[in-house]
Amino acid sequence: MGSTSDIKNNLVMEFNGYLYKVVEFLHVKPGKGNAFVRTKLKRIPGGQVIEQTFRSGEKIDDVKLLANEMTFLYSDDSHHHIMDNETYEQIAIDNELMDSVKDYLKENDIIKVLFRDAVPVDVEVPPHVILEITDTEPGLRGDTATGGSKPAILETGLKVTVPLFLNMGDKVKVDTRTGAYLERVRD
Repeated sequence: MGSTSDIKNNLVMEFNGYLYKVVEFLHVKPGKGNAFVRTKLKRIPGGQVIEQTFRSGEKIDDVKLLANEMTFLYSDDSHHHIMDNETYEQIAIDNELMDSVKDYLKENDIIKVLFRDAVPVDVEVPPHVILEITDTEPGLRGDTATGGSKPAILETGLKVTVPLFLNMGDKVKVDTRTGAYLERVRD
């Protein structure tokens, strides 16, 4: 049990019977009236984002989760299969839990899985991943100065908008928080 003064980004708390991760928070001290904390909470699993305001000093149910680095192995119709890097034990995670990160995962990628009472409740990926372009229109030489862009499909099936000069086979860095193209990666 904690209070609103303990709220920080990535804190996991139980609220209205569900687990939520704090995505954003702001302590507000108005000139008149009591202070409060305005938050954006992301439901885990599921990803639904809600906004919630707590009075200053209000009690919250913070939850301790066990974080474990694991290796993503492969996906089938209903599950994603991962392996514990220390014990080599393999477990299957429901697709619902992986929906928000599946477009950033390749086989043998390292991910962080959060467990509550030995049950996986959330998956975290690095803030940036490097993926190869598998489908896009051919790039034109000299199109670097115009600032134009075109759609591209990456090896995981993710669709992003990339600059005109990129071609199939090029590797790009993608932000996993926004799904946006960041830069070209040279081998």
